[in-house]
Amino acid sequence: MTLLADLLSTVFERRYRRETSDSNWDGRPLEDLAAALVGSAGETSGLALAKEILSRFQAMEDDAKLEFFRNIATAMNIDPETVRTTLDEYEQNPSKASYRAFAAAVEPARQELIRRLNHVPGATGTLVKMRADLLRLGRGEPELQALDLDFRHLFSSWFNRGFLVLRPISWESPAHILEKITAYEAVHAIDSWDDLRRRLEPSDRRCFGFFHPAMPDEPLIFVEVALIRGIPGSVQALLAEDREAMSGNEADTAVFYSISNCQAGLASISFGNSLIKQVASDLSAELPGLETFVTLSPIPELTRWMREQDLTADIEKPDSMAALAAHYLLTAKSQDGLPFDPVARFHLGNGAIIHAVHADADTSEKGRAQSGGTMVNYLYDLSRISQNHESFATTREVVASADVRALAATVDIPSSQER
Repeated sequence: MTLLADLLSTVFERRYRRETSDSNWDGRPLEDLAAALVGSAGETSGLALAKEILSRFQAMEDDAKLEFFRNIATAMNIDPETVRTTLDEYEQNPSKASYRAFAAAVEPARQELIRRLNHVPGATGTLVKMRADLLRLGRGEPELQALDLDFRHLFSSWFNRGFLVLRPISWESPAHILEKITAYEAVHAIDSWDDLRRRLEPSDRRCFGFFHPAMPDEPLIFVEVALIRGIPGSVQALLAEDREAMSGNEADTAVFYSISNCQAGLASISFGNSLIKQVASDLSAELPGLETFVTLSPIPELTRWMREQDLTADIEKPDSMAALAAHYLLTAKSQDGLPFDPVARFHLGNGAIIHAVHADADTSEKGRAQSGGTMVNYLYDLSRISQNHESFATTREVVASADVRALAATVDIPSSQER
């Protein structure tokens, strides 16, 4: 059966390459090919067009990519008058036909373009990279931001939790996966193969990643876990070269010390919530002795906030830094009422609480620059995650331990100064 499947796959692939080769497109602008793809009715011709568009787009310079984005953002936009007309008709005569007409009017043709491009085998990863280009090149242009909403709308469906596969990543994983883990690590840089080995091989270390069937060799997000006893207050201790490994069965605490999103083109498509909950659940089943699930997280916007408050003189004072960090995490809010700090938004939105704040917890150059070395534990109480999540989503109240609240209360910043 395997031989027959391989044979049929080869036959169909050769036929596909033969039927999708068309030299008549060489001189046609890419936007013309995009319009032709949306209007095509034949499957083979549509695949050929889609393949040509993706191939040529990837070879373009940034200026040409930007021009292509601008073209499809405007030429394939909705027609407001048609939307109004079809909505009026649906209101006056609600029916299957009038609703279909309205639904067609409110969906821009560029969404169908993206869907048809995805018909090409292996195109999903290419489209993720295309959106990364759009995010990089389209800042500040409302039409391109609207186009990005179309990508996000489709990606939210294509990459929903039901399609994602959680895979453990170990020192025995394929080399190309390990290379990508090293490249994508965004919190604590992996300096060498030996450094990577220390994070993956010992029995008290774990790593898990979400993968998508359409991108099986590309991690979407991954989390590194340390199995230890007690709640840690220093990432250097967790990553020390000379630390003594322990059996995972001896651990009572699982520490999520690094969570890295891997695909720039999947920004704002949330996987972390599901990832942490699934990993915590799986580890609980594997290691019944685990009682505590916490992070040891950076506070990436702390020094920026301190500069805005004219508090940079306190950066070299560990005691002051811990108190200021606690105050910042509890009180600093964006205009939407959510925490100013992106990592805090992520974990509190997942149902965690602020458990403890530690000075001199990350003495690396990056750690000093972004938070004066201060780090925070977010605690995931598996019995209260859902309740905490619902509470935060409804009230946006920052839940923290009594110790963190007491530490924050020692800070006195005049309200006229704080902004």
